[in-house]
Amino acid sequence: MDDNKNFVTGLDVGTENVRAVIATVSKNGEVSIVGYNEGKSSGMRKGIPANLNGPAEAIDKMLGDAERMGGYDVRDAYVSINGSTVMSTHTEGMIAVGAADHEINDEDLARVEDVAVTGRIPANRDVLDVVPLEYALDGQGGIKDPIGMAGARLEMRACVVSALTPNCENLRRATMSADVKAHRLIPSVVAAAKAVLTDRQKENGVAVVDLGAATTSVAIYEEGDLQYVGVIPAGSNNLTNDLAIVLAIEPELAEEIKVNFITGDFNAEKSPAIKVGKKGERVFDRKEVEEVAKARLDEIFGEVRKKLKAAKYDQRLPEGIVLVGGGAKMRDIDLFAKDALEAAVKIGTPKGLNGVAESIEKPEFATAVGLALMAAETSELEPSRTKKSKKAKNSKSGFSFIKNIFSKF
Repeated sequence: MDDNKNFVTGLDVGTENVRAVIATVSKNGEVSIVGYNEGKSSGMRKGIPANLNGPAEAIDKMLGDAERMGGYDVRDAYVSINGSTVMSTHTEGMIAVGAADHEINDEDLARVEDVAVTGRIPANRDVLDVVPLEYALDGQGGIKDPIGMAGARLEMRACVVSALTPNCENLRRATMSADVKAHRLIPSVVAAAKAVLTDRQKENGVAVVDLGAATTSVAIYEEGDLQYVGVIPAGSNNLTNDLAIVLAIEPELAEEIKVNFITGDFNAEKSPAIKVGKKGERVFDRKEVEEVAKARLDEIFGEVRKKLKAAKYDQRLPEGIVLVGGGAKMRDIDLFAKDALEAAVKIGTPKGLNGVAESIEKPEFATAVGLALMAAETSELEPSRTKKSKKAKNSKSGFSFIKNIFSKF
């Protein structure tokens, strides 16, 4: 093992799936993917933990193969957080820093940030990130980085991202039950943006839409900074459930129809019948299926457009919309989104990754990859650690619940 490299992990805990990406960071900052895996999630409801055992078991089971691939025992990770309680708030703060020739330092920035947050974010919410949008010194605005500048009065405008404290604490407890410390919680759509957006897109104006199983998240960037985050409590699983109810079929068959027969281009010429199942073939009317699918997609992207309008960015994004998440795999979904949002739309995938990255250059892995990249930037996680033996790993999985009980005594 190369002692000159640190390991970092991105852990995406979704409602339907959990995904992990393990990467190494060299001394010169080069990031290389060394392990990854995905598995079925459990115990999550619309992005929020419904119980602790379900997510813990899903994370523990999924991480095994990723750890073996990467040769690393995961103990710390940047973890995604989702759910409709995740939101952004624009705040302002102002402090007096001294005489006119006072040189602005890091302590001044920390003070003005504290003023901008305290009393403006409710006590029952955890602050996940504070993004400075603009500083002003003695009334002169438009400053991105005031360090080293002179002035007597420092002001800041910021975008503060927060989530309800119980949801954050329960997610931390769920990962800790799988012996993984949530080093930092990042909104899933913000992490995905890290993996799929360029600096030019962020500067000009762009939105990322993470179409997940049970939620759809929106993040807006302009002038290089995060401007808005919002989450809609509906996703691609709602379409599956609609099909199951209307067609009176089991959800597994409805999912097969959604994946194999529904496309975002509802005007294309297609066979009037949908035939499903190798044994005991069943036939469904395509018109009925597409009416159900279109109604749900209209609702989801209608809510996305409401988010864009609320943030005052509807039809004001030169770089358009970038779609990520498992729902972005639906054929021609970009065409549907283009018409619904009246904006340029493309599917976003992580690109330009080193290491064993070919299999994760997919929209559904954008969040996990982005989390690993963000962890690599801060380089706060622990240095490389030898992978546990298979026996030790199995012991962790089999007795984690009993261990947690006895640890209390």
